[in-house]
Amino acid sequence: MKRASLWAAGIVALLLLLLLLAFRLSPWPSAAVITYMFSRGDDASEAALEKHVPAGIVARRDLAYGPGRDERFDLYHPAGSTAPRRMIIWVHGGAWIAGSKDGVANYLKVLAGHGYATVAVEYSTGFGSTYPRPVEQVNAALGHLVREAGALGIAPGRIVLAGDSAGAQIAAQIALLTTDPAYARAVGIAPALRPGQLSALLLVSGAYDVGTINLEGDYGWFLKTVLWAYSGTRNFLEDDRFRLASITPNVTPAFPRSFLSSGNADPLAPQAVALAEKLRSIGVETDTLFFPADYRPPLPHEYQFNLDTAAGRQALAAMLAFIEEDAPASPPAAAPGQAP
Repeated sequence: MKRASLWAAGIVALLLLLLLLAFRLSPWPSAAVITYMFSRGDDASEAALEKHVPAGIVARRDLAYGPGRDERFDLYHPAGSTAPRRMIIWVHGGAWIAGSKDGVANYLKVLAGHGYATVAVEYSTGFGSTYPRPVEQVNAALGHLVREAGALGIAPGRIVLAGDSAGAQIAAQIALLTTDPAYARAVGIAPALRPGQLSALLLVSGAYDVGTINLEGDYGWFLKTVLWAYSGTRNFLEDDRFRLASITPNVTPAFPRSFLSSGNADPLAPQAVALAEKLRSIGVETDTLFFPADYRPPLPHEYQFNLDTAAGRQALAAMLAFIEEDAPASPPAAAPGQAP
């Protein structure tokens, strides 16, 4: 009996050691925990947004833009009109390693209710999917949407590209690829859009400069884990290829007009402020929604998805106003509970 107990204790100790080594030698065990946390957060956000979704929204789900399992998109638009609608393409967040298009579905239905065709783009995340694969996939999705615009009932010009968190970084990188040929060559991705087709960006709660992200403090472990996983290298700060993922040092005056926002309690808020300042300094039309440090209640990362708060509603109104300065939408859908 004693020998059996010692064997059992030895096996447990060995398993603990192997688990510890797995966490130290690879980012993916930690990333699996993070992915689970994100999925729970997405579920809660979607449930809270359900009551804000207007009636009369048509959904077309899991349409393919490429051959890969994750190369899918969802399309939402108000019912009743056959005229091509202006398109808002949204790239979901999830720290580059998690999240899904399903986590932004109800928010895009809300946006669609204001007269737009909204598109949620899926891209590969998780083990084996590293930079720049998601950027390549979103770029491919844009090309597919433009080519198939007639069949989808969407307007192929004056596209609004949007994203939250990691999706904001990907959207901004696509904008750089689209408007700066030298940058596109350096990254090695041929843009799917012409610069004139991309008319505006909505960038919320994003990270835009890897070299200035605070890797210490309360969020240090999380940020080091996700950047290690996404870049494919533990020494991501020294990786020349991954350094090109930083937006702020690389923007040019050709960058599209942009709206940026972050909550006052978002650890990434300084990233958005710095990008906005850089864009304005080089003459890019830029609008922002930031909040005083003492704003209460404090607004966390991804605050904009909470439409039960005044700040969330303010962010939605500000984004819509920014888009409509450029070109108005089609007639909106019915409000919740009304006939379309």
